[in-house]
Parts: sequence; structure tokens; C-alpha cells
Amino acid sequence: MIKLSTSHQLGQLLTARRKALGLTQQEIASRLGISQNRYSELENQPAQLTVDRLLALAGVLGMDLTVLERPADPHFSSEW
Repeated sequence: MIKLSTSHQLGQLLTARRKALGLTQQEIASRLGISQNRYSELENQPAQLTVDRLLALAGVLGMDLTVLERPADPHFSSEW
């Protein structure tokens, strides 16, 4: 399991996974129904990803998105 702390790390993970699968940006973009330019923007600026698009992209890359609760931090208030 990989822990991400920043959107930059997410971009690196997406790029590495795509390359490990031997897929081009165009192939991923086609599967997502977007242009290659738009997909390139998402890899380079992953903070722009919507949750729906992130879930779709994870599926295309054969990945799951899991959210885990952190251990309690006495200095962090969980109240919204």
C-alpha cells in the first residue's frame, strides 16, 4: 500500500503506474473519454482531478482507492 501526502505524489504514482503497464497517455485518455492533452494536465496537475475522475482512472490503471482512518492525534480535532 502506498500512502500519499500530496497531489504531486499522486501525479508521480499515476505516471509510474501507466508506464509500468506499458500504456501511453493517449491510450488512457481514450479509455477515460478525454483528450490526451487533458490527461497530460491531470498527470502534471493531479489536484484538478475530481473524485469521479480519480476513481475512473484508478480503475483503468487496475488500482483501488482506499481511504483509511489515521490513528488518533491528540493535536488534531476531527470536528468539521
